[in-house]
Amino acid sequence: MNYIEEAKKNFLLKESTLSEYATKSTESIRMNEETSDMRPAFFRDIDRIIHSLSYTRYTDKTQVFSFKDNDHISKRMIHVQLVSKIARTIGRALNLNEDLIEAIALGHDIGHTPIGHEGEYILDEISQRELNETFAHNIQSVRHCMYVEKQGEGLNLSIQVLDGIMCHNGEILSNKYVPEKKTKEEFLREFNDSYTNYKETKTHAPMTLEGCVVRISDIIGYIGRDIEDAIILGKIKREEVPTEISSVLGTTNKDIVNTIILDIVENSMNKPYIKMSEGVYNALFNLKKFNYENIYKKSLTSEEKEYYRTGMNKLFTEYLEAINKEDKTSPIYTMFLNNQNERYLKETPNKRKVIDFLAGMTDALFVSELKNLQK
Repeated sequence: MNYIEEAKKNFLLKESTLSEYATKSTESIRMNEETSDMRPAFFRDIDRIIHSLSYTRYTDKTQVFSFKDNDHISKRMIHVQLVSKIARTIGRALNLNEDLIEAIALGHDIGHTPIGHEGEYILDEISQRELNETFAHNIQSVRHCMYVEKQGEGLNLSIQVLDGIMCHNGEILSNKYVPEKKTKEEFLREFNDSYTNYKETKTHAPMTLEGCVVRISDIIGYIGRDIEDAIILGKIKREEVPTEISSVLGTTNKDIVNTIILDIVENSMNKPYIKMSEGVYNALFNLKKFNYENIYKKSLTSEEKEYYRTGMNKLFTEYLEAINKEDKTSPIYTMFLNNQNERYLKETPNKRKVIDFLAGMTDALFVSELKNLQK
């Protein structure tokens, strides 16, 4: 008996009963074809993501609140795991491909900057000024997976996973998510266009229903948990959540997550789309506005924002100068470029190398490098 062949069959047994709208592992498309092993394609993608260096750095990256003296405040790693669990719950209920869902969810924030979204805003300013290109963390996540990880070799993930990561944008809320079928070439065109036409490309839907599940799960994963973190830090009180929201969703993370998941399952079962009821959608839309005004806008003081903006710009200038001078003692060499392959070093513009390095930093490394500048 060939036990490996039997193992392959066991891995794929679940797929024989998936929904007609689910994405099968046999549909996986890779940028570079490779020999398969006993693991299905999307299962292998999960392994590649969790063993990547970028995934390791989730542990010390901001979700919303940076440098708070409290062990119970969410980091980016917790958010990613919450999104994965929520998305897999919806996926299992709808009989979709959980391996594809998990791979997209675990990789969706790989390219997120230090200092959360404030870091993203600052790097976007730098990128627009220096390269005339947009910086967005979902696009950077795809870039890291394709061109930065494994010393510049990339992870060679399935196109369906890369597309789900690219289209996960949790800042844009809809009450209905319909997948858009794409070829490898269409995915690449959307990805490349995003640097110069981000406003249009950020509205593109994922190519799979599983990607649509992760897109809404990104919002579900942060919306209630951010409230809990803000309450712990004394930023808001639970009773401040408006009644028209709390009467529909509740005010605890548990109730918010449960309400939205059940609503999605009820409105999406055996359908080629992911949908919420009008009532839950409106409440979630208003909760996002509430969080933005009462939590996200106030997560950093104006002084902190200016400190980080000035600091990231100084680091950009410092590292770019080091590359131009070929100063191999600079941190951008010792921590990053010395480990990248020849193709990355030759094909990547110097300014893009600096942005890759800055985007990949943890909060602790970013602040440490700022302090080193001041010595």
